[in-house]
Amino acid sequence: MWELVRANQRRAATLVVVMAALLFLVGYVVGEALAPGAGTAGLVSAFLVWVVLTLVSYYQGDAIFLALAGARKVEKKDNPQLFNVVEEMTIAAGLPLPPDVYVMDEAAPNAFATGRDPRHAAVAVTAGLLETLDRDELQGVIAHELGHVKNRDVLYMLMVGVMMGAIVLLADVGSRVFFYGGGRRRTSSRSEGQGGLVIVLVAVLLMVLAPVVAQLIYFAVSRRREYLADASSALFTRYPEGLARALEKISASTVPLHAATRATAPMYIVNPLGVTARGLADLTSTHPPTSERVRILRSMGGGASLRNYDDAFKSVTGKGSGVVPPSGIAAAAPVPVAAPVAPAATARLDRVRQTTDMLWRLNRYAFIACPCGTTLKVPPAYVGRAIACPHCGAVHQVRAGSG
Repeated sequence: MWELVRANQRRAATLVVVMAALLFLVGYVVGEALAPGAGTAGLVSAFLVWVVLTLVSYYQGDAIFLALAGARKVEKKDNPQLFNVVEEMTIAAGLPLPPDVYVMDEAAPNAFATGRDPRHAAVAVTAGLLETLDRDELQGVIAHELGHVKNRDVLYMLMVGVMMGAIVLLADVGSRVFFYGGGRRRTSSRSEGQGGLVIVLVAVLLMVLAPVVAQLIYFAVSRRREYLADASSALFTRYPEGLARALEKISASTVPLHAATRATAPMYIVNPLGVTARGLADLTSTHPPTSERVRILRSMGGGASLRNYDDAFKSVTGKGSGVVPPSGIAAAAPVPVAAPVAPAATARLDRVRQTTDMLWRLNRYAFIACPCGTTLKVPPAYVGRAIACPHCGAVHQVRAGSG
């Protein structure tokens, strides 16, 4: 896998350099168009913006992203099965320690990973995901997200996302100043010179096209990484069908993920902006078509190795070149597909109950066990008050942290 990680890092680093060059070009041309000789100042401004945002992204990007998603950190006692799955997949992925686990109070099933390296990583899942997926499917999703961590995707996605935001910011500021802050007068005074007119036209073109190009690069990075994370999931779980079923369930949901935005959408396992209407998930440009990802996973035959995934990718997409770097395929050992775990008949109801209880605890509800067998779940506003059990009438004093 180290060969795959290094190849992944080289390609990602190249794209980061391209994004940085585009950012600096926008800063220079916008500065030159706004005032003769101000191109250097624009370049310096773009560089300073990039430095500040890059530092913020590197050290606090994961915390910002988790806060934007409304994710809250949970402990093992809150959801033992989720933590067991994370721990199992951490061992399978060969990561030094399990990532922090977060939960979003969202009905839409989805998940993402973030962080700057395997020692500073987090995985977040929605409540809807925990209620919808069985254990095999949940393993597939968690393994996919840990594949992002293992392959060093999370840091590069944060960095590229920050640079895309900086490009959009500079282009937006430049266009506003240019068109509403005197740019028109400068255009008319400089248009007498052919060179000045060319600079103005180039500036306008860059202000319009640069954000689009940056967005396309961002999406291209995301799409390739989804394929590689799917391959990693199949390898870690040795059961590609688990992730295939999970992707089908997630993409079939029509429940919107309210916390998702255009900037954060590429970080999720399935585009959260494309599942608000049935059928749109396969048309989105931020992720590969979900139906194609499912077909690839189900075409892996009797093996779960990177070679099996790459062969299935070529067969399904009809592309001559695969998605896994040749060095990763050469080092791939045969991996047989594992047998699925038969889910219990009441698994769905149990998952809903466990997830609901977890959310109540996160919202500081008090759990009181009544002698009649009823478990009272009391809002924090009732702490310090006495309440009666609705079944047997027994009176209980509500204390903070009860249960």
